[in-house]
Amino acid sequence: MNGTPSDCVHVALTGLFLERPDLVVSGINQGANMGDDTLYSGTVAAAMEGFLFGIPSIAFSQVDKGWGHLDAAARVARQVIDRALSEPPSSRPFLLNVNIPNRADADQIPLQITRLGRRHASEPVIRQTNPRGDTMYWIGPSGDAREAGEGTDFHAVAQGCVSVTPLQVDLTDHASLPGFRTWLSAGGKL
Repeated sequence: MNGTPSDCVHVALTGLFLERPDLVVSGINQGANMGDDTLYSGTVAAAMEGFLFGIPSIAFSQVDKGWGHLDAAARVARQVIDRALSEPPSSRPFLLNVNIPNRADADQIPLQITRLGRRHASEPVIRQTNPRGDTMYWIGPSGDAREAGEGTDFHAVAQGCVSVTPLQVDLTDHASLPGFRTWLSAGGKL
């Protein structure tokens, strides 16, 4: 199939599967999907697609790039999946984002329920010329964690734990809605 991860889940749910699955699993992604990165993540988007169809869904990522301990990350994923199926954490569909440290003993370390942290903006783009003379642009390295205090996904992973973050789809800033309604009504038409 040629498409984004969420396209693949959509096609599977609406055209390939004869029966509705009990769970949608996305990943294991190579590299973390914590904090603001969840907004850009194809791995998280694929799980979100399942959630939008009313199916419990889980996105898994291994924190550091490199598959040094993928077997341990797979064991963690299996443990979380087994638990979610045997003892669902909610009577409603849920969306979980799981980040697993890249370590041989990942299946032996604690899991923590977390919230998303925040990152500083990425470093500036790196402009280079390839051997054919074409200009290439590389997005700079991810910014360091900006909000990584206790209770965040960044903190849990830094403490050597697996981070499990319940997510929601609604990105609306509900607290600012009244102010924006006043702003728009005060000026009439734009």
